[in-house]
Amino acid sequence: MSEIVRKRSGLGRIGTIFACGAALFSDGYVNASAGAARYILGKIPGYTEAQPAHFAETFSALVFAGTIVGMLAFGYISDRVGRKVGMVFASMWLALWSVISGLAWGGGGSIKGMFQALMAYRFLLGLAIGAEYPAGSVAAAENTEDPGVSKGAQQKLLILATNSMIDLGFVLAYFIPYLLIQIFGDDHLEWVWRVTLGFGAVPPLLVLYFRMQMEEPERYRKDTMRGLKLSEYPWWLIIKRYWHRVAAISLVWWIYDWVSYPTGLYSNVIVARVLPEDASISSNLGWSTLMNFFYLPGTIAGALVSDRLGPKWTMIAGLLVQSILGFGLAGGYSKVLENVAGFTVFYGFYLTFGEFGPGNNLGLLAAKVSGPTAVRGIFYSICAAIGKPIIDKYSAQSPTLGYQVPVYIGSALSLLAAVATLFFIPNPTPDGMIEEDRKFREYLEAHGYDTSRMGLILADTDPEATTDSAEKTPTVEPVIKDSPSEQSSVH
Repeated sequence: MSEIVRKRSGLGRIGTIFACGAALFSDGYVNASAGAARYILGKIPGYTEAQPAHFAETFSALVFAGTIVGMLAFGYISDRVGRKVGMVFASMWLALWSVISGLAWGGGGSIKGMFQALMAYRFLLGLAIGAEYPAGSVAAAENTEDPGVSKGAQQKLLILATNSMIDLGFVLAYFIPYLLIQIFGDDHLEWVWRVTLGFGAVPPLLVLYFRMQMEEPERYRKDTMRGLKLSEYPWWLIIKRYWHRVAAISLVWWIYDWVSYPTGLYSNVIVARVLPEDASISSNLGWSTLMNFFYLPGTIAGALVSDRLGPKWTMIAGLLVQSILGFGLAGGYSKVLENVAGFTVFYGFYLTFGEFGPGNNLGLLAAKVSGPTAVRGIFYSICAAIGKPIIDKYSAQSPTLGYQVPVYIGSALSLLAAVATLFFIPNPTPDGMIEEDRKFREYLEAHGYDTSRMGLILADTDPEATTDSAEKTPTVEPVIKDSPSEQSSVH
């Protein structure tokens, strides 16, 4: 089966992992480029006056709303129809609406109409971003346990193909418009914001061909329950075995999102301190690129140690260090801010350890240990969607407290996340999903559930068996027994 996937996609084992996960670059890029585009739009004469009330907040909120809908919908679809469907849809839909966003136009040339169109497109873009999580990330995770992938590099490859791509998207979301300013200049900002938004179509189109040539991951083909009705899934057995994992990962992901958004306040403080009020547009974009660049050392360093320490312990280490640095940032805010260079470095380490730990490993843990293959997409989407409704509204009467309190709270929550990870989330091991699927089958059989109809291929249920039987199977239809009692497991 693995060989079939590689031959049809034209990719090797590692290339297949990246084709599944790398389109998450657009998640980071599309989200962050909204900030750059809003900033540039505000510099075009006549545009600020035409902006609808609360445009900035609505522009950001709608993409999160779309992302939640996309996550939950495609969590279900990726389990019930297949990972490939979600990946292909996400690539095509994201490319389409990125281009349309760059071409946004209001009826009769209305600038206000253009802003309203941009807000509507953000929701539609969110659907594709949401689809990438349970389809692309889960497929990438399952392909890391391909027989040809080194057992000592499975976690590293998944991180580099997913979260590192998101972080790279953050950086390029400001670097691309910075370059465009150098090309077009301040007198052609219309081109800058349009090309910035439209560039979001490039990464998904680069992987679309390979995704269309792929077969479903071998894990999915062997252990899916899509041939059964939802009512036949052994829901009580699934929930009883995995609820605490899903709850713990969801809690930690919620905390991570809560911590991440308010810390963006400090990047605004640094830029305001370093640059004069009349600083050029390119200077602002350049400093924003630097702020986002701090994510990259963390995600790369975390990827390199994740297989050695284990994702669980790497995440705990990152949470603890980030918590300590957060208390330091908040507690010494007034004094540290007097030295902008030192404050920037301190803040950079804070962001770095956020990616080293939870940034890298939350998606990995949700994909690899939240549940078995049969409901992996649904469980992943629940974990990922939990934190998205957070609204970035942090304020206080005191300007200093307004910047300190959110980070104090976030640092305390990071300690809680470390405790939840320690006690409730298992540590992924090499080929751990194969082993979990084997244990899941045994668990169901021990409770009298018929597992013979699981999977799309006739394969030995021994996870260590070779894929020869899969490669010789002439069909991918579900294996149907004569027994009238079908059973199953999804959301």
